[in-house]
Amino acid sequence: MIKATKEFLAETDALFEKRKTAIRNTADALAIKGDIYYVSNSGDDSNDGKTPLTSWKTLKKVSSANLKYGDGVLFKRGDLFRGSFYTKDGVSYGAYGSGEKPKFYSHNKSLCDAALWEEFDKERHIWKLKEKISDVGTLVFNEGEYHSRKLIPSYRNLQFVCRDNEQKAFDMKEEMTKDLDVFCHYDTFLSREPSKNEDFPIPTFLENSVGDLYLRCDKGNPAEAFNSIEALARVHLIKTAGKNDVTIDNLCIKYVGMHAVSAGGVKNLTVTNCEFGWIGGCIQHYCGTDPNYPKGRRGSVTRFGNAVEVYGDCDGYTVENNYIYEVYDAAITHQVTTSKKMLLNNIHYTGNLIEKCVYGIEYFLEQLDGERQSCMENVLMKDNFIRLSGYGWGQQRHNTDTPALIKGWSYTNTARNNIIENNIFDRSAYRMLHLVALKDEFCPEMRGNTYIQHLGGALGQYGANETAQPPILPFNQNAKENINTVFGDKTAKVYYIE
Repeated sequence: MIKATKEFLAETDALFEKRKTAIRNTADALAIKGDIYYVSNSGDDSNDGKTPLTSWKTLKKVSSANLKYGDGVLFKRGDLFRGSFYTKDGVSYGAYGSGEKPKFYSHNKSLCDAALWEEFDKERHIWKLKEKISDVGTLVFNEGEYHSRKLIPSYRNLQFVCRDNEQKAFDMKEEMTKDLDVFCHYDTFLSREPSKNEDFPIPTFLENSVGDLYLRCDKGNPAEAFNSIEALARVHLIKTAGKNDVTIDNLCIKYVGMHAVSAGGVKNLTVTNCEFGWIGGCIQHYCGTDPNYPKGRRGSVTRFGNAVEVYGDCDGYTVENNYIYEVYDAAITHQVTTSKKMLLNNIHYTGNLIEKCVYGIEYFLEQLDGERQSCMENVLMKDNFIRLSGYGWGQQRHNTDTPALIKGWSYTNTARNNIIENNIFDRSAYRMLHLVALKDEFCPEMRGNTYIQHLGGALGQYGANETAQPPILPFNQNAKENINTVFGDKTAKVYYIE
């Protein structure tokens, strides 16, 4: 192993910054064969959209427009669009003009308006948003300089209870102990849909669910204390499930409480040259399927949110040259839990820069009820720079031992031709890699990757779980040998940080 000196780490940081700058300044080069439609803040949805001077204005218009295979929708650089939109088969979505990539934020307005806030508890510095709002993953202040800690109680016996002590009723005023703590109150809709062999009412989120948002702000009215406040609203921003031949290029997508790009049952989805930041953290459900904490009991909370996700079948899925950071769950993922045949084929993750996400790349294929026809095939993860998993805001989660630069979990994960090559893996708060499958031949082939980790940290897991889980290997003086022999990465470069 090689010692990672201060000079080496500085060079690594410089490489990171160089690539980030290159991604942010990637030129527009979409080849659009059909009609091109333009969207800008100065446009009008009654226009025809066919020139920059007759551009459309809203994402609602983009969703409802009669677009054809081969068409393109281009958003004006430097503009900001709020909300979400649906894609259409065969359509490309990109940028035009000059300046920064067009920005997309999930909530319909900035919360940096003093008139939006009222003092709720003067003694405890708690402020309430006057408007009802969807669940939020967190609040982000001053473009990422600060963020909230979201308080997440469980729900049992028709009341919110403390997640660490379900015998204790949750009292927001007592629990808001830190500046910028946030709590979203939602219990309008209750469901009795059974789960985990238990049957009692739990909150249910509908598409139009809204509730009350409370924020502790020790400096006074939040809008007077900060220059910007953005809410990670509970929406999928780009919805492309079931659509084929969709390309998303050169967009900047930030402050999204669920998935930034949500897909499944797709062919040839391509996401290139984009920036994604501050994604996820909203409540997925209270129905008790969280395997991590507290042991999946009904009434416990599962939070979620990935930057680019395919859940289910796919054939052709490319994510290339994107900068992705501060994601509650995964920067990039393909995944499914299934009892019927699912095929996830021809998946390429290349040249991406990923930082401070709980999972840099996540994948899993969990096969239930004896199903053994599903498979992940022709998967390539190459030339990615993945760093600092578990060091971002998503680590406010309860299950703190899950971070990994690549997270394959310990499922069946049937796979063929699965290759992880020439990536730079730079520090994880827990496992660097979690690559486990039912059989050894399903595990990825490792080639020429670079590993940088603190001595005393974790290297991770690799191998078959058919009879028992492979051990979590430490990152110690034997790390290079284990990477060569256990992980099979015989041409790896391994650096340790004292």
